[in-house]
Amino acid sequence: MKGRVAEIFESVQGEGLYFGEKQLFIRFFGCNLECVFCDTKLEQFTEYQPKDLFKRLDSYRGDYHSVAFTGGEPLMQKDFLRRILRFTSSQGQINYLETNGTLYRELEDVIKYVDIIAMDLKLPSSTLSWGCWKAHTKFLEIASKKDTFIKCVITQSTTAADIKRVAALIKEINQYPVVVLQPNSFEQSLQVKHKIKKFKKILENDGITCCAIPQLHKIWEVR
Repeated sequence: MKGRVAEIFESVQGEGLYFGEKQLFIRFFGCNLECVFCDTKLEQFTEYQPKDLFKRLDSYRGDYHSVAFTGGEPLMQKDFLRRILRFTSSQGQINYLETNGTLYRELEDVIKYVDIIAMDLKLPSSTLSWGCWKAHTKFLEIASKKDTFIKCVITQSTTAADIKRVAALIKEINQYPVVVLQPNSFEQSLQVKHKIKKFKKILENDGITCCAIPQLHKIWEVR
């Protein structure tokens, strides 16, 4: 079994509820989606056997909050991911999974070894693509067994209708994770700021806790 890994590095988390926490990042190569606002265009990777990646990870001796499995989309390499999750878990590490929230069958196979899930919810009006509502619903039902929060990227094209559907999805499964509204880093505009303020009120009126957090690692100028 081989896995495709784009990079391994130490940094601090810059997105979502765990911003500022020191993490060891493992960036998996490949994604099943093509979002217009994607800021991680991966062009090369290194192939690892599990035991070789174990040795590489063992060489990092920092005091980390957690190990962040990111991408791309880590769940596209589900079997390889599960091997690595088992290893880091056995070493006493907290496993933090960053995912686009669509591959629910794959999540079900690895969730035993995951501690925190940062789940993107891809809004059609933001991605300018088809919706993933059914997959997101099934994914969140499974993810809610663990510490999970939702992240929605807000762009100039994001609609209130999509935000209302987020609220309906959350209420449908009767799970209430925190929703993070993240402004698109390519669109620094008053329009996006006004939309976030409006969308925050829509979610809060439905009893959903939400907050606005930008990509802080870009502000801090770190990876």
